[in-house]
Order: sequence, then structure tokens, then C-alpha cells
Amino acid sequence: MSGGEVAGILVAVFWAILVSFIALVLVRLAQTLKAATKLVADVTEQAVPLLADASATVRSAHTQLARVDSIAADVQEVTANASALSSTVSSAFGGPLVKVAAFGYGVRRAIGRKGGPAETEQRVFTGRTVGKKLPSARRGGRRTRGKG
Repeated sequence: MSGGEVAGILVAVFWAILVSFIALVLVRLAQTLKAATKLVADVTEQAVPLLADASATVRSAHTQLARVDSIAADVQEVTANASALSSTVSSAFGGPLVKVAAFGYGVRRAIGRKGGPAETEQRVFTGRTVGKKLPSARRGGRRTRGKG
């Protein structure tokens, strides 16, 4: 065998190994592509119903939000009406009731002054009631002191 024949045999062996390696890589790549295709098909089968359910849920939520919006509008209207009614009642009855209460207080105070010899003024300090004797009607320009 000559040098050229040996070189040819080496190139042929190298070429056969290279082709075998490339064939092995292509087979593995084909298996990977088949697995990926199956995975995509499975995901598609599961995703389509999930997307349909999600779409139905979004539609239901939209319907519920429309109902809540109408309820909120009604509540706002009721609140406005209650506020208007409150201000009307306050303006119609507030003034006369204050006058009647003031008149009643004045009458009680006037009746109370006629009654006893000494009056006690009540003052409230931090939760305690403290009584203070008020001077009685003046007799001859002098105050009289009561016992107790």
C-alpha cells in the first residue's frame, strides 16, 4: 500500500465516523421534536378549555360589576335624598325646637329660684360633680351663709 491509499482509507474512516455522528444527532433531534410536538399538542388540549373557562369567568365578573355599579348608583341617590331630608327636617324643626327647649329651661330656672332659700350650682370637672353654694337673696346688703 502506498501513502495515497492509506490517506484515502483514513479519510474514508473519518468520513464514516462523521456521518454516523451526524446521523445519531439527527435521530436524537427527531425524537426531541416529536416530544416537543406532543407537549405542544397536550398543552393546547388543556389550554383551550382553560381559556374558555377564563373567558366565561371574565364575562360573569363583568356582569357582576355592572350590577354592583347600579347598586352603588342607587346607594348614592339614597344618600343624597337622606341628606336633603335631614337638612329639610333640621331647618323646619331645628329652630322651633331650640326655642321651645330654651323656653323650658328658662321656666325651670325661674321656678327653681322661687322654691328654696339657697341654690346650688353644679359644675363638672373631669367626671366629678362639684357643688357650690350660691348666695341667698340679700337681706340688708349682707350675705347670709348657710350651714353645710
